[in-house]
This record gives sequence, structure tokens and C-alpha cells, in this order.
Amino acid sequence: MAHHKSALKKIRRDEKRRLRNKAVRTRFRNLVKAVHEAVESGDAAKAKEALDTAVPYLQKAAGKGVYHKNKVSRDISRLTTQVVTLQS
Repeated sequence: MAHHKSALKKIRRDEKRRLRNKAVRTRFRNLVKAVHEAVESGDAAKAKEALDTAVPYLQKAAGKGVYHKNKVSRDISRLTTQVVTLQS
């Protein structure tokens, strides 16, 4: 166990960040899964709606540093490609 005041504060701060990042990751995965399910069901309108909901949140997760910006950009690109392919 830490003995210094600053180390104790760092432990508290890290725990708060861990819980916040966990929530962001969970929502991120659920939004991506919703787009995948809509694409698999073949419903273009539902897939487009799910994508429009997911993209701003994914970008926000990258902005907060929970995910790397290139990973988020790659995921958005792949999801968009799937939805556009479904629409055409």
C-alpha cells in the first residue's frame, strides 16, 4: 500500500479513470455491435441510423484518449463501408 499522500491521490485518480474508461469502452462496443447487427439483418435504414448514432460517440472516445484515433478512424471506415454496401 502506498504511504505518500501523492501516491494515495494517484491511486484514487486512477480508479476513477479506470471506471470512466470502462464505461466508454462498453458503450463503444455496444454501438459497433448495433451497427453490425443492423447490417446482418439487411435493414439499410436501421444500419444507417445506428451508424449515425455511433460515429460521433466513437470520435469522442478517441478524443478522450480511451482509444487511439487511428483505431477509431479504421473502425468508422469499415462500418461506413458495410452500411454503404448494404444500401447499394
